[in-house]
Amino acid sequence: MATIRPLELGDQSLVAQYLRRYPPKISEFTFTNLFVWRGSRPIWLAEVEDSLVFLANARGENDAAKVLLGPPLGETSPLSVSQALGIDLEVFVRIPEDTANVLRNSGLNVTHDRDNSDYVYKVADLAELRGRRFHKKRNHIKQCLAAHRCEYEPIIPELVSECLDFQDRWCQARECGKNPGLCNEYVAIREAFINYRDLQILGGAIRVDGAIEAYALGEELNPNTGVWHFEKAIPGVQGLGQLINQWFSKHALSGFEYINREQDLGIQGLRQAKESYHPDHMVDKFTATLKEPTAETPSLMNPHECAKHSP
Repeated sequence: MATIRPLELGDQSLVAQYLRRYPPKISEFTFTNLFVWRGSRPIWLAEVEDSLVFLANARGENDAAKVLLGPPLGETSPLSVSQALGIDLEVFVRIPEDTANVLRNSGLNVTHDRDNSDYVYKVADLAELRGRRFHKKRNHIKQCLAAHRCEYEPIIPELVSECLDFQDRWCQARECGKNPGLCNEYVAIREAFINYRDLQILGGAIRVDGAIEAYALGEELNPNTGVWHFEKAIPGVQGLGQLINQWFSKHALSGFEYINREQDLGIQGLRQAKESYHPDHMVDKFTATLKEPTAETPSLMNPHECAKHSP
């Protein structure tokens, strides 16, 4: 019987091997994403019949029922995972459309998870901001550049401490301590920066009048698509958010045709912001259950929802 074990930093090479063999589409499937959010969304992994599977603990609790996160990386059927692992799996979350169709044809109840569907953009659109649809974005950037001396820097390990100091200032400005979601995100961001030398992250920062006041972090998702994990710009600097969007796309992501900017979590303001950049397409995700969903059916907690599980 396959062994289930918690995801650790030492699993990076194993996960990378499977991701190279089976390039993912969903934003959850990078080692960085799985690793840095494990404090609020515990992740387990197992090798099943030459496939790699990820399990997430429902509601972020270590002793709660596990759900299958995404499709197996390999040829193993999602339905065979439960028997191979010797556990009851009744819920399959963040599954792409092709896997959803297989499960639907097998008689499972499949629902569209719109809040977790990914927004995918053309990198050239974000880097160039051409045309009338990006007119307001270009104006905000012009205002920022007219009022401040802004300089872009790739994030190298020697810059991490400054970025962490900025993240602390950003959290103070946004009162992260009063927002469980921002608390969990803060923990995940610190994990990303603390392990920056080991994780395969692309980072870019903007100095405003000499001080780092914005950054963005991403990495490769598959050979022609990057994934954008985090982005922060200090409040109060008009146009800085639009500037880090454009400059990170231009300087760090030019090797990709597309960039996956993850989901909106059903947050209306975030949905409007992502839609305002005119995505090229969406990567739809679905949830499948072996029975009709009930209030007791375990589901995967968004990593942004509850700070009590943060390490």
